[in-house]
Amino acid sequence: MARRDEVKHQGKVVAKDPQMTTVRIVSQSACASCHAKGLCGLAEAVEKAVRVPTDPHARYGVGDEVEVVLKASMGMKAVFLAYFLPLVVLLAVILGLIALGVAEMPAGLAGIGAVGVYYFCLWLLRDSLHNEYIFTIKE
Repeated sequence: MARRDEVKHQGKVVAKDPQMTTVRIVSQSACASCHAKGLCGLAEAVEKAVRVPTDPHARYGVGDEVEVVLKASMGMKAVFLAYFLPLVVLLAVILGLIALGVAEMPAGLAGIGAVGVYYFCLWLLRDSLHNEYIFTIKE
């Protein structure tokens, strides 16, 4: 029975060392399972490698099928950081500058620039954010 507080992906262990295990997962679009996907050419499947801390008592090895699990709350936090906050920054800068009497074009460009600065700051904080998003493996 699937738990609603977890996000799960099937994957295959491709590398395992004492600290980290690398699992290859295939993310598929909604139409990837469609019977006509070969005809329309819109179906996508993207392989991703996920690094998971190795459990010293785990029985899985390279080549085994496993399930990679992340708490759903962490997924929501990622959506908040990647989509919602940049939208707030964009709107705040544009509307704030327009309220101050700046023309629309410079205000729009400043908003886009502010979002770029936001994503650059997010990139600078990637190591600390990486430590918050911890995947686990279920055999």
